[in-house]
Amino acid sequence: MSDPRPPPPPPHPFRRAIPAGDDRERLVCGECGFVLYDNPKIVVGSVARWGDKILMCRRAIDPRRGFWTLPAGYLELNESTRAGAEREAWEEARAKISIESLLAIYDIPRISQVQLIYRARLVDQHISPGPESLEVDLFEWDHIPWDDIAFPSVRWALGHEKEVQATGDLTPRSNPLPTDPSALPADPAAPQGL
Repeated sequence: MSDPRPPPPPPHPFRRAIPAGDDRERLVCGECGFVLYDNPKIVVGSVARWGDKILMCRRAIDPRRGFWTLPAGYLELNESTRAGAEREAWEEARAKISIESLLAIYDIPRISQVQLIYRARLVDQHISPGPESLEVDLFEWDHIPWDDIAFPSVRWALGHEKEVQATGDLTPRSNPLPTDPSALPADPAAPQGL
């Protein structure tokens, strides 16, 4: 017996074109003219503290599986950035956090990301790995696994948190200059080095 439902319509034929009034190529539907804007991804996360220790997660997923990071991930639709940072801490480390202030905004054009990293404190010290983490731990500064840090922005955020702790200046930070991670100093404790 055949299916009485009509077959679904064929997908719209998208092509790369410069829409009227625009100055760059986009995906444009050849039938209806719909323009698909591919915009940067927003990442939210936190430097969450318990006393003088910082919460970190060892990644169970690629990229950089097995390396240490801060709890962070993509912002979801209809979610505030603060709520996203709280959700990521729960998903990755089963950590309940209280957001204190915005630590930094990092622009990373080469991967089309904007990262908003908050300063936070753990509500309690009960943490455990979520599905995206192999393990989680609370590290004092001198015991952070610097040789196994997953991403340059993790180093930046840790360095910026150390600056805030030292100066009390809560002004949100941004990318260290230069933005090329290979040009950053190797010493994670170096002034202006992260």
